[in-house]
Amino acid sequence: MEFLAYHRDRPDSLRLREQLIEAHWSYMDQYAKELIARGPTFAADGETPTGSVHMVDLPDTAAARAFAFDEPNYQAGAYRDVLLRRWRNLLGRTMWEFPGDESVGNRYLVLGLGEGEPADTVVPAHVQDDLFAYGPLLGDDGDTWLGTAALVRAPDEDTARAVLSSPDRYAAIEVHPWEPGGRR
Repeated sequence: MEFLAYHRDRPDSLRLREQLIEAHWSYMDQYAKELIARGPTFAADGETPTGSVHMVDLPDTAAARAFAFDEPNYQAGAYRDVLLRRWRNLLGRTMWEFPGDESVGNRYLVLGLGEGEPADTVVPAHVQDDLFAYGPLLGDDGDTWLGTAALVRAPDEDTARAVLSSPDRYAAIEVHPWEPGGRR
């Protein structure tokens, strides 16, 4: 089962995150084979962390909850909350298999939060080569549509937001500058 865990930072969490970076990376190393995509999100200044996204393939919901809530930054209080949803990897690849040059352009996490009739349930062909990850957010049952999540390369936030072709279907759309994660 695939899941998205988006840990949202508390204000002024940078110092604590810096202290815990090795613990965080060591924790994620345990999930190297299960990770589909990962990395921090930032404020508009490109320096201040606002969260950390992980798309991961785990056996069940209990394993996903353990993954999300045992994470060292969460345990230490660096994060204010966690968005944990089932997710479906429509690209069928990991971020490490991204077909483009990841050093070109800006990268974003796009979260469309909705309910009701599913929207944006197929990979948008016109940006497929700019997607690191793409798929629907789902309820615990794996069927109920709750939105769409994408990691996309785009020149700006508006272009990134446009990866969701049905914006009227979402109660909210969040766009966060994102950086592919892992040990440097």
